[in-house]
Amino acid sequence: MTEKETEQQIEKCILILCVDRDGDLEVKAGIKTPILGRTANLDAAVSLALRDPEEPDANAMFEAIRLHDRLQTEKQPEEVFEVATISGSELGGVTADRKLVAELSNLLNSFSANEVILVTDGYSDEAVLPLVESRVAVSSIRRIVVKHSESIEETAALFSRYLKLIWQTPRYARLALGIPGLLFFLFGILYLIPGAVNYYLIAIVLIFGAVLLVKGFGVDKGVSNFYKWAKEYSPPPLPVQISNYTIVAGILCVAVSAYLGVANAATNVTPVTSDLAGWISVLPTVAGFFIKGFMDLMVVGIGIALFGRSIRLYFERDPRLLRNVALVVSVAWFRWILDGTADILIKPGVGLDYPVFSNLVFALIVGILIAIASVLLVIVIRRATKGFFRESENKAEEFGES
Repeated sequence: MTEKETEQQIEKCILILCVDRDGDLEVKAGIKTPILGRTANLDAAVSLALRDPEEPDANAMFEAIRLHDRLQTEKQPEEVFEVATISGSELGGVTADRKLVAELSNLLNSFSANEVILVTDGYSDEAVLPLVESRVAVSSIRRIVVKHSESIEETAALFSRYLKLIWQTPRYARLALGIPGLLFFLFGILYLIPGAVNYYLIAIVLIFGAVLLVKGFGVDKGVSNFYKWAKEYSPPPLPVQISNYTIVAGILCVAVSAYLGVANAATNVTPVTSDLAGWISVLPTVAGFFIKGFMDLMVVGIGIALFGRSIRLYFERDPRLLRNVALVVSVAWFRWILDGTADILIKPGVGLDYPVFSNLVFALIVGILIAIASVLLVIVIRRATKGFFRESENKAEEFGES
């Protein structure tokens, strides 16, 4: 038993890993990856080569198998070699890298490699080198370059292959065919219009500028995300809709009230000179007329927002409903406090015998009494309607305990 454990400790597992980052194995040959073992890799490479004899990934897989066979004849007693293939995605980028990492993790669970010999078919596949090195040591890299003849026929065949790739792949066709096609189509239309062909250069600049703006600022992704959101959008419950609507209406009322306050101050205050002392002296009057024009619609806007929130709290049986209703009453009375303040700013005076001053004092005292009465009324009503708010109170207590 001790001798076997010693052998396992000194055993060195080496994985010959072939990487197909663009996912040609699954797309062209319909073979699922990861592929582990010489026989499985040989069958997959033959199947891919039969589907597309010019596929570089098939050559890379054959090279990985050849390298495996050669190292098997040269291996040391403690070395164990295995060959495997992983593939990414035709989408490239992050999607391909995430798939490669997932397949590599599955391979390492099946075959605990101490080091990896990486076999790729080009520079694009070597982009996965940091991903592999972060999980297992890479001892060597073998890059396979398919040899081509330098004759004109071979060059033409190579160009035709890439033209076919551009023609059949939507990702490349949008840029390589779509934009030039749009420019040719636009030229034909402008040519038919007398004198309009002179604007063709301006049209080209506008089209390319629009493309750069759309891609640079991610407008296409934004439109796609908005369409997806609109397609999957689910309206909130009716009480929430009412609350949101009243909040928006209240904000609009407050914004319009601010405009009315400015307009009222500008109408009733005589313009003064640019002297700083003159402006300071007239500021209380300006503030008074501003409040006069501002207060009514402002109170209405806040009241609308609080009323909509009260409706939502009623349907949700939230105990905060009573406090919200009391706040509506206080805000409504606050209008008279603002009115008294504005009168004093416009026509200042001191003393209880001064009517404007006494009106403000009366409004403040009544406001305090209303606030106290509202608090007492909330306490009484909450105790009387305890069963109505019981469910929400229990949830609030559970939330507080957690």
